[in-house]
Amino acid sequence: MAVDTSPRSTTWTFVDGEWVTGNPPLIGPTSHAMWLGTTVFDGARWFDGIAPDLDLHCQRVNRSALALGLDPVVAAGDIEGLAWEGVKKFDGQTAIYIKPMYWAEHGMPGSVVAADPASTRFALCLFEAPMNTAQPSSLTVSPYRRPSPEVAVTTAKTGSLYPNSGRMILEARARGFDNALAKDMNGNVAETASSNIFMVKDGVVFTPLANGTFLAGITRARILHLLRRAGLDVRETTLTVEDFLSADEIFTSGNYSKIVPVIRLDDRHLQEGPVAKKALEVYMDWAHGNGSDF
Repeated sequence: MAVDTSPRSTTWTFVDGEWVTGNPPLIGPTSHAMWLGTTVFDGARWFDGIAPDLDLHCQRVNRSALALGLDPVVAAGDIEGLAWEGVKKFDGQTAIYIKPMYWAEHGMPGSVVAADPASTRFALCLFEAPMNTAQPSSLTVSPYRRPSPEVAVTTAKTGSLYPNSGRMILEARARGFDNALAKDMNGNVAETASSNIFMVKDGVVFTPLANGTFLAGITRARILHLLRRAGLDVRETTLTVEDFLSADEIFTSGNYSKIVPVIRLDDRHLQEGPVAKKALEVYMDWAHGNGSDF
């Protein structure tokens, strides 16, 4: 029986100069992206009439394209304008995920493996997706690790990195947890399988130092800035699993759900803490126009 390829929520995609609904068939069996994984994307959010840091997400997808050897054929400002055009196609009641994407259609002449940048294609996909902000989560330490820059394109938000995240989540859920705490190749904490991570100890907020093994997110940077401006001591440093197991509070940041408190890490149970609540408060205050920019 054929698989139903229709999207699971209302979806609009801009591709080849027009808006189409549903899940357009864009990649075939000979496409380089399907065969050899040359895809990059980014993700912004629209909710309550706002799209925080949309401009930064549009800029980053173009940097990701370059990192993967693709040609960013649409200017970041134009992607942003298209996103606002697409938002108007929805009813404005449900939060939207805004996903600009690039992929390679062909390999470079003389090489099957390397992408031909001249064959780069672009699409902008928007779909309804509830926020699920501040929903408590549980973590377990993953047996799998984040790659280093020497073995993967860790500077790009590329689809080829996500199967590793997917197996982390599958393994964690098989053991009764929501998500996984991922270490880098040196054994230090990098992030979760799908978001950046923070911990609080004795009133000080810590987050893993961006060392090239994980994508230091746009929302992460925003939270760092806003918490510091709110007067908290926030430090980026090398952190171990043991540091997190002794933390007073743990929470994650990411574009999809913004702030998520962690209430369990393996056998350690935690309470939803005041810093996670503060992080969400200052973020939403800024996002709704009541705070200054970077």
